[in-house]
Amino acid sequence: MQEILQYLKNNGERLDSEIAAATGMSLAKVRLGVSDLSARGDVMVCRSIRFKDGKEIDAMLCRVSGYIPPAAPGRKSKART
Repeated sequence: MQEILQYLKNNGERLDSEIAAATGMSLAKVRLGVSDLSARGDVMVCRSIRFKDGKEIDAMLCRVSGYIPPAAPGRKSKART
């Protein structure tokens, strides 16, 4: 589960299938791990239905809960008041 959590911290929001491909774990193992992390409150999960080539794909969209990634380098727009 730590591998999944670390991957999400480094890469941001990802689908369960992307996590499985990147970590080398099976999709079933990733889904079980994400469910456990979600129950502990470490990860936020929502169900996502996407269509690829007209075929429905049911997936889980995962992100670390309460984690705000650092701002990207570069110029920022000025806030107008």
